[in-house]
Amino acid sequence: MGHATNIITGLSVGLESTGLPVLVISCAIITSFYLGEASGIADVHGNPIGGLYGTAIATMGMFASGVYVLSMSGFGPIADNAGGIVEMSEQESQVRDITDMLDAVGNVTKANTKGYSVGSASLACFLLFSAYLDEVEMMTGKEFKVIDIAVPEIFIGGLLGSMTVFVFSAWAINAVGIAAEEVIKEVRRQFKEHPGIRTYEEKPNYKQCVSIVNEAGLRQMIKPGLLAVLSPITVGVVFRIIGTYKGRDLLGAEALAGFLMFATSTGILMALFFNNGGGAWDNAKKYIETGKFGGKGSEAHKASVTGDTVGDPCKDTAGPSIHILIKLLSTITLVLVPLFSGTGTGKK
Repeated sequence: MGHATNIITGLSVGLESTGLPVLVISCAIITSFYLGEASGIADVHGNPIGGLYGTAIATMGMFASGVYVLSMSGFGPIADNAGGIVEMSEQESQVRDITDMLDAVGNVTKANTKGYSVGSASLACFLLFSAYLDEVEMMTGKEFKVIDIAVPEIFIGGLLGSMTVFVFSAWAINAVGIAAEEVIKEVRRQFKEHPGIRTYEEKPNYKQCVSIVNEAGLRQMIKPGLLAVLSPITVGVVFRIIGTYKGRDLLGAEALAGFLMFATSTGILMALFFNNGGGAWDNAKKYIETGKFGGKGSEAHKASVTGDTVGDPCKDTAGPSIHILIKLLSTITLVLVPLFSGTGTGKK
């Protein structure tokens, strides 16, 4: 197994892994919606709202297991840090073997909790999108239930939504590379100026490396953060202005609805791909380090290190941050509905 083959296999596993979770999420949404619809619950005007109520209850059910998910999520970092402490304290090899196995289990638990995050984000975004449609209808007094993606402006809004997820992911992954490069420069400097570090005669300056990571991480997140906030606002405002000249007051809100639909669906798939693909690369390295395929130092192990280096920013940075991105996009559009919905008299 070579470096390129490992990368290709990891990409394949990540892409394939989106299938089953999407089916489960789809079944969860449609089942909860139908069960809620069967309740016959209606609002004060007699409009049926049972479907959304059922979906809201399902979402709350997922959030109710938050404590369990947090504990599962914490297992991975604890096991990983234990392995690092064992290695730095020069413990016996069998101790490191145990922490490596625990670390591999932690990768699986983290992958499970990330899948939970994707599922809860999907249900939450579905509810937020429904709330967005209702809010536009209430603000303008015009019916706003159907979004036609055959309309060019709405389709363009959808493409921009998908693009936002890809660009956001690219910047998040690149931020890891930039921060890592700065740390590598610092490590090389310390080795050069303090050669005793290699022989354990001098202690490295860990604090400086941690400081570099924190500063670089925060600095590199400025662009993705601005993209998440400004992209829906820009799409909504630009198409509202176009709609004003074309005599279509709701064009901004419609284009933004397309933006949300495409961004949410693309974000769910991308998050699943990054989370599962990155976890597969990481655990492949752990598996080889147990002695399989030649163990540590073999060509297979070198290839797995390359895969793990690619997988870490995917599963630990880009994947989890997309969950936040799609919820943030939905929240911003809902809060700023008056900015996109044009003029309206309100529902009487």
